[in-house]
Amino acid sequence: MMKRLIFTMLMIIGVFFSAFAQKQPTAEEIAKKNIDELEKRLKLSSTQKNVIYNYAFSIAKEQLALYKKQQASGYNDEDITRYYRLQNESNKNIKTVLKPEQVVEYEKLIEERLSGIDPSKKKKKRKKGEVEEKVVGIEGLKTGNN
Repeated sequence: MMKRLIFTMLMIIGVFFSAFAQKQPTAEEIAKKNIDELEKRLKLSSTQKNVIYNYAFSIAKEQLALYKKQQASGYNDEDITRYYRLQNESNKNIKTVLKPEQVVEYEKLIEERLSGIDPSKKKKKRKKGEVEEKVVGIEGLKTGNN
C-alpha cells in the first residue's frame, strides 16, 4: 500500500516535470503554487502564508532532490522514509499555524491530494442509477480515470 502510494506520487511528480520538459520548475515555483492553493482554500493570513511557505519550500526541495536521484540512479527505501518523515513533520507544523476550521479544510485538501482528486475539475453529473465506469491498470493511468 505505502509503496504504491510512493510510486503514484513519484509518477505524479514525473508527469508534472515532463510537462515542463524544457524548464524544470524550481522549489520556489512548486512552493508558491502550493501556497497559492492553500491561500485560496484556507484563506490564510499573511503571517500564516509566510510561515507555511517555509515548510512548503522544504518539502519542494526534497521532492526535487528525490526526483533527480530517481532519474539518475533510482532511490531507496531510506530516501522515501526521509521524505515522508519530513512531509509528516511539516504537515504537523502547518496544522499548528492554522485555526481549527482551517485544519479541517487542510485535512480535506491532503486527503484529496492523496486520492488524486482535483478540486478544480467538476464531477460529471450522472443520471439516476448510472454508475461511474472505473478503468484500472495501465489504461487507468493513461486516462486519469482511476
